[in-house]
Amino acid sequence: MTLHRYSIGVDLGGTNLRVAAYHQHSTDGGQLTEIVSLPTRVGDGPHTVADDMSAAIVGLLDKYGRNEKLAGVGLGTPGPLELPEGILRNPPNLPGFDRFNLKQAIEQRVGAPVVIESDANLAALAEFVLGSGKSYGVRSLCMLTLGTGVGNGIILDGKIWNGNNGMGGEAGHNTVDPDGEVCPCGSRGCLELYASATGVRRMAEQARALDQDDAEIEAESPMLTARHVADSALAGDSRALKVFDRVGTVLGIGLGALVNTLNLPLYVIGGGMSAAWELFAPRMMEELRMRSYVYRLTAPTEEESRARSPRKTHVVRAELGSDAGILGACLLPFMQS
Repeated sequence: MTLHRYSIGVDLGGTNLRVAAYHQHSTDGGQLTEIVSLPTRVGDGPHTVADDMSAAIVGLLDKYGRNEKLAGVGLGTPGPLELPEGILRNPPNLPGFDRFNLKQAIEQRVGAPVVIESDANLAALAEFVLGSGKSYGVRSLCMLTLGTGVGNGIILDGKIWNGNNGMGGEAGHNTVDPDGEVCPCGSRGCLELYASATGVRRMAEQARALDQDDAEIEAESPMLTARHVADSALAGDSRALKVFDRVGTVLGIGLGALVNTLNLPLYVIGGGMSAAWELFAPRMMEELRMRSYVYRLTAPTEEESRARSPRKTHVVRAELGSDAGILGACLLPFMQS
């Protein structure tokens, strides 16, 4: 197979960052040819993170060439994000990064133009071009990415929808519990507080703290992870199961608002937490049906689900797994050129 143009993609997360080279070999396909993974040193400040990221980008640029085959550098970051300037606005998962111009910082360090978007929008873009959007043949979709936080990306008529100044699609900070806990964003009861890996860990720790002698939701490490909680739930632990029941409930509430507002044909659930799909999806769909008038009118039958009827509302697990964000970052320069 002959490899043609290529791009560099960056997926910046609150815990890790990934930098990849992507070579395009057709109008709708390509391959990740190299991925570099690094810890995100958030505590050392935005300039240190920019330095780490830039060093990895330059390494790939030097390897694959700064020539006409380079489509550009695509960068995905947690939001909120002012566009087109690329200025971060108090991102809850990147404390200390408020008003940091990430786009400018990377361009100055690597000496190449950078296109920037929210990581959730880029995951949605990848699912639209290469994943579930392609499978269902739709022109519009909405995606929730369940990771360290809860991201939200919206594709309308084949294009990323950014809102007025780049901050559209922040459904992770929609309120699902008015009397809930305070979110780092400053609101209370946000979807992200319960449907993220961070939220699952917090809820499990709270449940365990109720009874220190309880053997449920235990792990060898004193620090629980969402994976530990999922494993406990799969083993039948009642408190772990209640945690994921809560995840399903709030996701159903959040999805209900999105379905009622957008009336799109496809809603995609991705991110690392989607690996626990069987633990939260049944409750999520029950809550969605109860909360959303539009979904009750447009829910597919089993036959319509199999046929992927374009006139119905489908809720599915993402097809691209953990690579959606980095693939979207790699695709972005091609979409802009």
